[in-house]
Amino acid sequence: KQWWRDNGRSVILGCVLGVAVLFSGRYWITYQQNLASNASASYQQVLLALSEDDSSLAEDKTQQLFSEFSSTPYAIFAAFEMASQSIDNEDTLSAQSYLQWVMTNAELSAHIELARLRLAQLLLDDGKFDQSLALINESETTGFTSLLAELRGDIFVAQGKVIEAKSA
Repeated sequence: KQWWRDNGRSVILGCVLGVAVLFSGRYWITYQQNLASNASASYQQVLLALSEDDSSLAEDKTQQLFSEFSSTPYAIFAAFEMASQSIDNEDTLSAQSYLQWVMTNAELSAHIELARLRLAQLLLDDGKFDQSLALINESETTGFTSLLAELRGDIFVAQGKVIEAKSA
């Protein structure tokens, strides 16, 4: 009885805190699963709209992904899809804005570097050699080194700098 009087409050408080941690952890896991599920459904709607050539619906759903689900990979995937669709429609400004969004909002370096590579290629195609080269030089990872070096060589060839192109 003496031990219970001395430690009873601590035991009860510990039990209450333990239960609270368990329930809040379960709530967080459920929240993350619902977020991913909703983002996946929106991404599927983007893909469906693109396959049906309904670019306005695809744009709306992509903007929804950007605003509500920007922390999920589905927003990144939608941006890549919309950039590809914009290139197919010869709308390089929209494609550049989608790729820039990926570079700004992506968490994985592979997504950032892929967007950087594609954006640099777009800039090269538009004849913006210096901007393309500057973008390539901002790369910090080694995973895309060979692709970036190849694009650097293409830029130098387009500028007529054959020696630099061979070096790249």
